[in-house]
Parts: sequence; C-alpha cells; structure tokens
Amino acid sequence: MIKSINGPTFRKMIVAGASLLEQNKKYVDSLNVFPVPDGDTGTNMFLTMKSAVNEVGKCVSTNVDEISASFAKGALKGARGNSGVITSQIFKGFCSITAKYSEITTKTFAKAMQEGANIAYKAVTKPKEGTILTVIRVMAENAVNIAKKTDNFETFLKKVLETGEEILKQTPEMLPVLKKAGVVDAGGRGIIIIFTGFYKLLMGEENLDVIFDDEKQPQTVDDVIADITKLEEIEFGYCTEFMVVHMFKKTTEADIDKLREKLMAIGDSVICVGDLSLVKVHVHSNEPNRAIGYALELGEIINVKIDNMREQNRELKKKASSVEEVKNLGIVAVAPGDGISAIFKDLSVDEIIVGGQTMNPSAADIAAAADKVPARTVFVFPNNKNIVLAAEQANELTNKNLVVISTRSVPEGISAAIAFNPDGTVEENTEAMNDAIKNVKSGSVTYAVRDTHVDGFDLTTGEIIGLDDKAILSKGNLVSQTTEDLIAKMMDDNIMTITLFYGEDIKEEEAQTLQEKLASAFPECEVTVAYGGQPIYYYLISLE
Repeated sequence: MIKSINGPTFRKMIVAGASLLEQNKKYVDSLNVFPVPDGDTGTNMFLTMKSAVNEVGKCVSTNVDEISASFAKGALKGARGNSGVITSQIFKGFCSITAKYSEITTKTFAKAMQEGANIAYKAVTKPKEGTILTVIRVMAENAVNIAKKTDNFETFLKKVLETGEEILKQTPEMLPVLKKAGVVDAGGRGIIIIFTGFYKLLMGEENLDVIFDDEKQPQTVDDVIADITKLEEIEFGYCTEFMVVHMFKKTTEADIDKLREKLMAIGDSVICVGDLSLVKVHVHSNEPNRAIGYALELGEIINVKIDNMREQNRELKKKASSVEEVKNLGIVAVAPGDGISAIFKDLSVDEIIVGGQTMNPSAADIAAAADKVPARTVFVFPNNKNIVLAAEQANELTNKNLVVISTRSVPEGISAAIAFNPDGTVEENTEAMNDAIKNVKSGSVTYAVRDTHVDGFDLTTGEIIGLDDKAILSKGNLVSQTTEDLIAKMMDDNIMTITLFYGEDIKEEEAQTLQEKLASAFPECEVTVAYGGQPIYYYLISLE
C-alpha cells in the first residue's frame, strides 16, 4: 500500500506520464479534427511534458519542493499551442501545492489537482466546457472527495482515472464539433494519459502501453476539407506566440495583468501566463506587431512564432479544390487483405474498400469510396460475386458516373486493373476490362465449417477444400495437397500462368515450397506466388 510519494518517486512519475503520452501522442493527434488547427494536441502536450522532464532531469535535488519547481518551470518553457499551455498551467497550479510538502499524500495530491484546474481555467480568457478544462476540473473535484475516504494511492488514483474516463465520454455532448466528428476531446484524453502514467508507475508497471475503449476512426482534416468553404471568414488572421523574459526592474505582476487586457482588446484566444521570471503569451489577432510591442514594454521577448491562419485556410481550400474531378477516369476496388490492397494500389487503383467474402461492403460504402475518387467516371471492381449487386445499387447514392465491372474474384479484378488505360474512353476501357476477365480462371482454398455432402464430396468440419468459381473440386487434410489437386482439375491447354496469392495463415516459406511443386508438376506454365494477406482463404488462385 502506497500512502505517500517522496521526491524520487515523484520524479519517476513525471517521466512515466511523459513516456506514456509519447507512446500515444499520434492517437491524441488523431482526435484533433479542426480544419485550421492551432497545432497537434498530442504532440504539443508531449513536447510540453518533454520539456518538463528535461528540466526535472537537471534538478539534482531529491526534495519534492525543488522537483515541483522544476516541473512547473519546464512545462511552461516547453508549452506549445493552447493544449500545451493549458497543460503547463495545470501543472503550475499542481506544483504550487506539492512544493509545500516534503511528501505527497492523497489529500495533498487532490488539493494539487484542484489548484491545477483553477489555474488552468484562469489562464483561458473564455473557457469552454467539453475540453481538457472540464476533464481536469471534474477529476479534481472527485479527487478531493475520494481522498477523504482513502489514503491508499492505488485506490485513490484508480477511482480518479475512472472519473476522468466518465467525463471524457461526455465531452462530445458539450462540444458539437466533437460530436460531429465522433471523437472525445483530444486534450482531455491527453491529460488522462499523463495521470495514467503516474498511476502505472506507482503500481510498479514497467509496460506503459495503454489501449482505449473509445478508439475509433475519427475524421481527419481531409475528411472535413469539403466543409472549409462553408466556414465563416477568420476574424483574426495571425496566431502569435512568444515568451517574455528578463523583465525590467519597473515591471510588476500588475503589468502582466495589463498585458493580458491589452491582448484581449486586439484579439482572442488569449493566454498570458507566468510571473516576473517568465511569461508565456498566445494570441490570435490581426496585429501581431502590437502584441509584440506591448510585451516589449515589460521585458525581452524570445521564441517568437507567428502563423498566418488565413494562409493555412487558403492552402486547405486549395487542397479541397485540387481534389475535385481532376481526371476523367478512376477505379474503386474491393480487397480482402493488405497484400491484395497493395497490389491494387500498385496497379493505380484510386480507392480500396477493405472487404470481401467475409465482410461484404454496402452500396453506401462503395458510393462513399467512389466519391473520394477525383474523377468524373469511376470503375468499380467488386471482386466477389456477392458484392456485384451492391456495387450496381451504389449508382443511386453518388453523383459520380459509376461503371461496374462485374469482377467475381480478386484474380479477375487484377486482370481488369492491368487492362485499364487511363487515356482511353469509358467504352474502350469497359470492353477491354470485360474481355480481360473472361480469360481468367479463379480458384480458392479454405476449410469446411460444418459436416455436409455437396458437389459429390462428404465433408467434415475443418477439412480443407478447393473451389473454382462454381463448385468444390478437391478436398483433403493438407492445404498444399488440396491446392495442387484443385489446380490440376482447373488446368487446360490454354493456361500459361499460375499465380497464388497466399493468405494471412500461410507462411512465405510454405508458399514457396508449393510454388516449386507446381513448377515441377506443370513445367509448361510460369508459376508465381504473392502475398495476399486475406483471411479465411489459404490461397486465392489465378490461372490465365
């Protein structure tokens, strides 16, 4: 049972929080879906914590007060973007409490969290609920109550984190932009990750990986580009950040407050925090020169960063317009595995829909993929007989001119893609691709899922079976032998090439061994193997 945290442990906790955030910063970044972002939340928060770790590393003392001072100073120095600055303010308030004690108890920790939340709210001129501020405030409020009931850090922090997860799930209901994107607040997730790192260190866990149950594919900037032209004009065009250091002797704390007021008069998103040793400034305005001028009245400025947000917006609009129908013809293909997907990409297929025999995409899925293709006419390769109808129905769900090439297997789809001529007409390509798939024989090898009698075979569950596009042609207990038997029954005098796409359950060495056997059995044919990565099917086979 851990009832108190000393200086060395506190130092390790800070490192653990930063380490866990580094491992998960890309995920946190993915939650940041605003079209003109002020930075990447996960990256900014991590860089803030990294700076804090560096500063703490320079601290030779093992006392909580000096480590706390270094933590707060390092976080403020490294703070980037709104999320980074707010994070630094949380830990500024946090450390202002911990610095008063030689050891940290649950009650001290809770009080520190509460002060961190208070300072963070004060740092933002117009706090919004549904953000990192809400998450840290609710966690802190509950921490105070939890600390009254337990002095055991294991129980205390576990319950605090559970509270954080609960409020985080509610953030989409507080901010419409989060709800629209289908994600929780990025900053809120980031702060929970940091505190999770604290907890894991205290519990003695060396593996700081963490998996979130709210992980789902969020929208990306590309997904919302289409909405950019609908955005209101940006009122303040320049995002300005800098630090004020080496204050003049005449400068007072009141002057820092006056600086904040002046910045609020010329812009928004104002953050002006610090003390007479260092002040961190962030403001959106149309006059970055005035913001800098005001600061120069207090002291010297360093780390100046000015971003033209209007230009960022223009670039996104330019990107949006550049992806609008820039060519005549495009292709969408359904693929059951990563290897098959890569092959289609190499054949210049524009969009890949992950799916196939075990996961048939809907008409809406196909239409959505077609809408992403920058072409007026889009060819669709279903690559499965059970997807052809859905592909045909997709025409009603898109403004694109969809032309469905009724490929009933992956080998047919690959042959169609090879026959595609981007400079040809719709009619020429349709004819060429349909002719190409007529020359392909497709087979597959999988296993029986139940006992049955079909196509003249008595099958038992788990038995290996080989099929062409019409019936079961072979069965056995070994994948390789069943595959050889299938190909033998599919062969005719016109076949010149045999291609095997091996699935996720087949090792490359196994496929190569089978390739050698087939080359020996059919010396008149060229035999090749390629990684398909498809599930369920050991091999997909193409004979041409």
